[in-house]
Amino acid sequence: MTPPFPPRRRALDAAVDLLGTEGLRALTHGRVDERAGLPRGSTSNYFRTRAALLAGVADELAARDLAGLSAAPEPRSAADFVDMLCAGFAQATGPDRAATTARLVLFLEASHDPDLRGRVNRGREALLDWGERMVGRLGAADARATMVAVSGAYEGLLLHAISRHDPTDPRPTLELVVGAALRLPA
Repeated sequence: MTPPFPPRRRALDAAVDLLGTEGLRALTHGRVDERAGLPRGSTSNYFRTRAALLAGVADELAARDLAGLSAAPEPRSAADFVDMLCAGFAQATGPDRAATTARLVLFLEASHDPDLRGRVNRGREALLDWGERMVGRLGAADARATMVAVSGAYEGLLLHAISRHDPTDPRPTLELVVGAALRLPA
């Protein structure tokens, strides 16, 4: 039998789920305790304030993203890169939809909260750094600009898929952006 996750882990998982399924107003210490099956007051032992809870969620989501990237095989071509992006998109809008929605909620909240904005920006910078190294190896003339363009397109597609339930296939857009950024023939 597998031991249960530690209470802090359960609180963070529950907070991500609450934020992603019920929105920012649903994120309270009491609701997190309830969702995580923890004794009342447990979440506030780890995250004393709501701001600390939001910061914990932002850090958790960034850590998940980076762990997923470090485990991903490195693409050997632009086509592999597009395949990887499309697989990630399917995961983000399917099984990980609640976490993706929570991430988008945090992005909007970060516009009003400098600490949260710093955390979100650090997570994005880490993803851009990872991608910059990867597309550099794929031959991008300006790897940073390539990753800014690709991530902008990807994030826009995610926003529409989550907020509008837009069923648009991301592949044509991602092929266009990646192909242009890597200067591939049409």
